[in-house]
Amino acid sequence: MWDLASLRSSDLSLTKVIVKNLSSGTRVVLKSHYGYEVEEVKILGKERYLVAHTSDTLLLGDLNTNRLSEVAWQGSGGNEKYFFENENVCMIFNAGELTLVEYGSNDTLGSVRTEFMNPHLISVRINERHQRGMEDNKKLAYLVDIKTIAIVDLIGGYNIGTISHESRVDWLELNETGHKLLFRDRKLRLHLYDIESCTKTMILNFCSYVQWVPGSDVLVAQNRNSLCVWYNIEAPERVTMSSIRGDVIGLERGGGKTEVMVTEGVTTVAYTLDEGLIEFGTAIDDGNYTRATAFLETLEMTPETEAMWKTLSKLALEARQLHIAERCFSALGHVAKARFLHETNEIADQVSRDYGGEGTDFYQVRARLAMLEKNYKLAEMIFLEQNAVEEAMDMYQELHRWDECIAVAEAKGHPALEKLRRDYYQWLMDTQQEERAGELQESQGDGLAAISLYLKAGLPAKAARLVLTREELLANTELVEHITTALIKGELYERAGDLFEKIRNPQRALECYCKGNAFMKAVELARLAFPVEVVRLEEAWGDHLVQQKQLDAAINHYIEARCSIKAIEAALGARQWKKAIYILDLQDRNTASKYYPRVAQHYASLQEYEIAEELYTKGDRTKDAIDMYTQAGRWEQAHKLAMKCMRPEDVSVLYITQAQEMEKQGKYREAERLYVTVEEPDLAITMFKKHKLYDDMIRLVGKHHPDLLSDTHLHLGKELEAEGRLQEAEYHYLEAQEWKATVNMYRSSGLWEEAYRVAKAHGGANAHKHVAYLWAKSLGGEAAVRLLNKLGLLEAAIDHAADNCSFEFAFELSRLALKHKTPEIHLRYAMYLEDEGKFEEAEAEFIRAGKPKEAVLMFVHNQDWEAAQRVAEAHDPDSVAEVLVGQARGALEEKDFQKAEGLLLRAQRPDLALNYYKEAGLWSDALRICKDYVPGQLEALQEEYEREATKKGTRGVEGLVEQARQWEQAGEYSRAVDCYLKVRDSGSSSLMEKCWMKAAELSIKFLPPQRSLEVIRAVGPQLIGIGKHSAAAELYLNLDLVKEAIDAFIEGEEWNKAKRVAKELDPRYEDYVDQHYKEFLKNQGKVDSLVGVDVIAALDLYVEQGQWDKCIETATKQNYKILHKYVALYATHLIREGGSAQALALYVQHGAPANPQNFNIYKRIFTDMVSSPGTNSAEAYHSWADLRDVLFNLCENLVKSSEANSPAHEEFETMLLIAHYYATRSAAQSIKQLETVAARLSVSLLRHTQLLPADKAFYEAGIAAQAVGWENMAFIFLNRFLDLTDAIEEGTLDALDHSDFQDTDIPFEVPLPAKQHIPEAQREEVRDWVLTVSMDQRLEQVLPRDERGAYEASLVAASTGVRALPCLITGYPILRNKIEFKRPGKAANKDNWNKFLMAIKTSHSPVCQDVLKFISQWCGGLPSTSFSFQ
Repeated sequence: MWDLASLRSSDLSLTKVIVKNLSSGTRVVLKSHYGYEVEEVKILGKERYLVAHTSDTLLLGDLNTNRLSEVAWQGSGGNEKYFFENENVCMIFNAGELTLVEYGSNDTLGSVRTEFMNPHLISVRINERHQRGMEDNKKLAYLVDIKTIAIVDLIGGYNIGTISHESRVDWLELNETGHKLLFRDRKLRLHLYDIESCTKTMILNFCSYVQWVPGSDVLVAQNRNSLCVWYNIEAPERVTMSSIRGDVIGLERGGGKTEVMVTEGVTTVAYTLDEGLIEFGTAIDDGNYTRATAFLETLEMTPETEAMWKTLSKLALEARQLHIAERCFSALGHVAKARFLHETNEIADQVSRDYGGEGTDFYQVRARLAMLEKNYKLAEMIFLEQNAVEEAMDMYQELHRWDECIAVAEAKGHPALEKLRRDYYQWLMDTQQEERAGELQESQGDGLAAISLYLKAGLPAKAARLVLTREELLANTELVEHITTALIKGELYERAGDLFEKIRNPQRALECYCKGNAFMKAVELARLAFPVEVVRLEEAWGDHLVQQKQLDAAINHYIEARCSIKAIEAALGARQWKKAIYILDLQDRNTASKYYPRVAQHYASLQEYEIAEELYTKGDRTKDAIDMYTQAGRWEQAHKLAMKCMRPEDVSVLYITQAQEMEKQGKYREAERLYVTVEEPDLAITMFKKHKLYDDMIRLVGKHHPDLLSDTHLHLGKELEAEGRLQEAEYHYLEAQEWKATVNMYRSSGLWEEAYRVAKAHGGANAHKHVAYLWAKSLGGEAAVRLLNKLGLLEAAIDHAADNCSFEFAFELSRLALKHKTPEIHLRYAMYLEDEGKFEEAEAEFIRAGKPKEAVLMFVHNQDWEAAQRVAEAHDPDSVAEVLVGQARGALEEKDFQKAEGLLLRAQRPDLALNYYKEAGLWSDALRICKDYVPGQLEALQEEYEREATKKGTRGVEGLVEQARQWEQAGEYSRAVDCYLKVRDSGSSSLMEKCWMKAAELSIKFLPPQRSLEVIRAVGPQLIGIGKHSAAAELYLNLDLVKEAIDAFIEGEEWNKAKRVAKELDPRYEDYVDQHYKEFLKNQGKVDSLVGVDVIAALDLYVEQGQWDKCIETATKQNYKILHKYVALYATHLIREGGSAQALALYVQHGAPANPQNFNIYKRIFTDMVSSPGTNSAEAYHSWADLRDVLFNLCENLVKSSEANSPAHEEFETMLLIAHYYATRSAAQSIKQLETVAARLSVSLLRHTQLLPADKAFYEAGIAAQAVGWENMAFIFLNRFLDLTDAIEEGTLDALDHSDFQDTDIPFEVPLPAKQHIPEAQREEVRDWVLTVSMDQRLEQVLPRDERGAYEASLVAASTGVRALPCLITGYPILRNKIEFKRPGKAANKDNWNKFLMAIKTSHSPVCQDVLKFISQWCGGLPSTSFSFQ
């Protein structure tokens, strides 16, 4: 028991805890090293371990060893779990994380993620057995998941091993040194894992117990009834097994012995282990090899003992305890090693005696140990480090390793080198190693001697190799002959062939190659020397490969040799099926047909039936293909193929026979498929019926005869019912939707419960009630009541009995169980009797049911008024009136109105008499009755009468008119007016007009003003509606309704009357009348009349109607502003319709005003003109001239307007210049001698590509340059054109290269054309020409330059920035010989001007004269200089 006491500081915090053992009195003081307050203290783990918490740390302690630890710890709400199975370390598990704390250490030993906290699935080893050379040894093994083990070195904090197992691990443990891991899986297989070598070994099956022996690496395990002990775990295959008759429960070690405790029944038996063997292992681990040797000497030699001697010998050598190693090798019987170590020990002991110290460090000892390990190079290095060259050489000589010995002598310049070589050679000869001697002579350059030795050793191949490498030896014919003879004798034909080929003897070489089966060399030689032999050699090569079973390699050689049959056989033998098919497809049909079936059989075995079918067909073995499909159960394919090559009746016979055979074998499904394949499903149905496989029968009927499915189900149901198989019969009846047959079947068999179940499930809402009723009726009496109560259908059964006229049964049930239902049954019985005509009996039942009124109604229905009156007076006085009403109704049917009226008045129902008179159309009698008995309804009846009169058409109208006259005569003018207003007669407008006018007259004369106004406002529209506009207007004017009168005249299109009324009575409405008149004219399309009223409206109407010519013609007669408004509208319309040329003609005719709102129209006309195709010709001159003249007119107008010198003005001036260039070019194109002028104009236009389609401009310039022979320029321009077409396709100009146009005034930034302006055919011609020129490389891709050093067509000189004026004729810069015009900035090159004038004089071209005329207008006249050729 432990007691806890606490010490508090001055601030009353808990700083120390004293833990006292009450039994022993020992005390432990627990406190935080960091001064934290101790919050909670627990004693756990069999009261040995202490756990305490502070705010930031965790305190742990072992009370037995007084080892305390404090580690940083963040509180987790007390969810930690502590495991104290290991005495050295505490394992803490929290939220999937395992933390290890070593007692006495204030740092956590390690932390890993794992979900498995079973102590059997975690193993920790903390310095449990100290080993030599290892200070700290701390290892952890744990489960990462159920099949993966991780091993961690806790000192370094790294993973030293991961084991992935195929099954779930349920136990694991490290040995005490942490070098071995044992684990067992759920299949009870025990595995050993060596951590250093990362090897896993399964050492035991059916392992039910396993444990390391404490203090050693001995392993104890149980396999069923066997106790297994591994005394040397390094040799897991060596296991000591003994039989036991119980289960191992533990190990006990003490008092110099180790015992395995086994429960055998109720007793526990101890099996003692060999402590000596355990001790050996411990001694080995502790490095005490002397004790291990002494122990082993006491043991007999067994496989286990032998393994221990080997282990000890290895460890003793590593530790250089050579005497122990010598003893081990002696014990193992390794005499040579024991003697060698004995000599080594004598050397070491001698050195120790002579010089002191460890003799094992002496160089001879170290060298000999290296020799023992066969590490001769290390031994040589040790000797040479001590300059013991002789000893190193002696070592190699003793081992007969002469090469290494000579190498050492050469390296050290030993004087006996030559002697060594001679001795080596002599030794080789003495030992008859002629081959090695020959190699030695070869290495020394003595070829003849080497060859002689090779031949003597029977190695002519080596001799041949040497001869082939030395030309001087090849010249020795006798030597070569000798070698070839030896080679042939030794059947080394290939090497002999190489030698013959080398000495230029191809015939012998070919023979040797063939004998040696070196066909590759033979074929290569034959291709050069004997071409006709190649085919034969290829066949022989193929035969050889076939003999060598290399059939696939032989195929190609047979193909080369044109041996198709052999190639096919080889391909088939090599199972190269695709290659075989390829070869067969190249053969004639007779040859190939024998082999196709063999290939087809292969593909059939692979279930590649389509390929096999094709091959069978090619081999004329269609029947085999059909059999293949049949055997594979692919009946459809077999049938399809059979239909191609067999008569349909034969196919059917074949398949039916096969199906019958299948049927006999009980393979009904296969038989069915065969029947169906040949479209004989009825045979399959018969088969299934015969064998009573009704499900399959029904399936086939449903698939092939769906119309017979219900009949089949019904037939099967009847058969099964007859056989007494009622459940199966039920299924088929129900599938046939014959639930009634099912119910009757069960009823006839007395199975009422089954009948009830079926009816309830399948018979609808009331069927089960009917069955229950029949069931109950069959029982009768109290039994029926009990049954119906059980089913909850008693009341329903009574109702059902009544419905089925079984009133006796219904009365019986109600008497026994539901007496309150008896009146209802009497009532239903009475109704039944009524239907049967038994009225007296029915009367009695109605009265018994308490329903005398029903009896009254029965007699009323049968018009037995006396009986009805009797029953009503006796049993239901309230029904007397109904009887009188019914009697009156009968009188009415007989047209006896007076009798009916009397009866109804007796029944105090004058309202019914009133209704009957109304229905009969006897309104006077109705009004009389109403006036006498219900005067309050008189007015409503009168109104109803009027409505009825209106509905009756002419007769009704006449009645209304007559009624109105009567009201009028009676002085009831308001009612008379209402009657007149209600007159509606579509057949007589005159009558309606007369009545309405009469109503208006009466209202004006006799009714108040407000009422007369309402009447006039009601009559007026009605008169207008029938076309009496004047009459309506006159009525309006009677009450001074001027506007309404005007509207009536307007609606009647009586415009003069409307104007006169407006003018005379209210002038304010004159404009109102005029406006409506204009709208009328517009709506009627009477534009010519509208012109005189409102010209703008008329023009707008022309525009709406699309009468543009009339619109412009009319606008021309108006002022300039109006004209150009509609010209602009017309031009916009034309442009939208694609008629820019017509729009241009419009402005040619009417001029181009400088209205800013027109600027976009002018620009669009310009853009469409320069983009249109077919304008690069002489024929296009007039189009360009029109554009030029319009733009000139526009620019002249702009000069006089507020837009002068604006950006828009400058832009139009540029457009004018471009249009002038185009017009001049077209004029020049009509004269041969101005061809260069036209070309220059096309080139000049390139500086304006910001306004022109760039692709079109460059194309025209390039073609023009090409036409006049300027190929450099043509190439550059057309190349640019192709780049532009590609850019248009790509939608961007980013890829354009501008290097050709540097230092020119041709702009780089131009708009990307939206479409291609040049057709595809012409683009392809240009592309071909450019490609041809590029391939010729005869042109320089440079634009021509002038005296300025600038591009000749550029206005700006890049070097000086000076801008020259463009020539009016060519557009080129004027550098000299300038002719100036009166208008500033206008000039021409003298030579070009004179050339143009000369062309006009010689050709008298009207278009050129027109150009000259325009220049005169544009530039203020022509220059005064006379024509000159200078």
